[in-house]
Amino acid sequence: MDCVLHLSLERRLSITCSVLLCLVSLPGMSWAESKAADSQFVDIPEQGEVHFTTTEKEDQVPARFHLEPHSFPFTCEFKRMSGPVKVYDVTFPSPVKTDVKENNTVHGHYYQPEGPGPFPACVCLHILGGGFELSEMSANSLARQGIAALTIKMPYYAARRGSGAQSRRRMISFVPEHTAEGMTQAVLDIRRAAAWLASRQEVDAERLGVTGISLGGIMSALSAEAEPRFRKVAIYLGGGNLALGIWENPHKDAKRFRQHWLDNGGTFESFLEIMSPVDPHTYGKLLQDRDVLMVAAKHDEILPPKSAVALWESMGKKPELVWLDAGHISAAIYIFGETRRLTTFFSNWDRKKRSTDSTGS
Repeated sequence: MDCVLHLSLERRLSITCSVLLCLVSLPGMSWAESKAADSQFVDIPEQGEVHFTTTEKEDQVPARFHLEPHSFPFTCEFKRMSGPVKVYDVTFPSPVKTDVKENNTVHGHYYQPEGPGPFPACVCLHILGGGFELSEMSANSLARQGIAALTIKMPYYAARRGSGAQSRRRMISFVPEHTAEGMTQAVLDIRRAAAWLASRQEVDAERLGVTGISLGGIMSALSAEAEPRFRKVAIYLGGGNLALGIWENPHKDAKRFRQHWLDNGGTFESFLEIMSPVDPHTYGKLLQDRDVLMVAAKHDEILPPKSAVALWESMGKKPELVWLDAGHISAAIYIFGETRRLTTFFSNWDRKKRSTDSTGS
């Protein structure tokens, strides 16, 4: 996908948002304050087991993302207080076993709101460049508004990267087969993340959602198509029709990839065949009965606007589509307004229409 070609830009976005996160974060509680607050939170065991059950719509899930009913263990350890929110380290095994041992454990942070609930809940997904500040900020903001949130590291990120020669493996790479494998594993990991949230006593299992930015936006759409429990989907700077976007990209790295692919006997059709099964555009109709928010950038230099339009059209042109007057990176200037839009979206489960202005506020 186009964002493969712009890791440096996404790192700049991550750095920018790190600064903004410092500006908006509230100081954490002291040890004494956290002890006093303990009684206001639902207890979470340090380890346990989650039972993954399917819904009546499991037969609509694309075959590569199907999961049979099963159980899986988890660990959960209190990490810190973030104002009125408890933050936990959460781990559970991936449903996929890879040659990289470290990649077979999913790591995440759970942001638990204060009170008994039941709260809506959301999985928050990170960007391509390996910066997790945006997803953590989104989760923190949601939890402060009474929406439980779980961030996870997708395959081959952070602690999942492996060591030695194996550490070079990436979820998104110039080897299309590796990309398709990584995206498939990520979707299955996210399905388990949804099951973990649904199992929580303070969470309303009927009000689950998923969100992310850039790569996280793409994966939010794809994982929602594979997980019927996600009733709300917020897609930021994401899109579909990914193979065509890469093939037409004028960047020198895209040209080098295309030439290498062609020199080794590949064609656009063979590239499309590999990428289509992990393209949210392929399964857009599965989101026609969900509440979907799409926020795109008019001048996106990483995922072209027509990619967002393609995904929107595949969903029957029904989702709310908000256009920001910005590029992929400069969209960071709208972060405060879009954080408000995001929390409003996940807070309101009855309201059908939200503001569609392009001011980001």
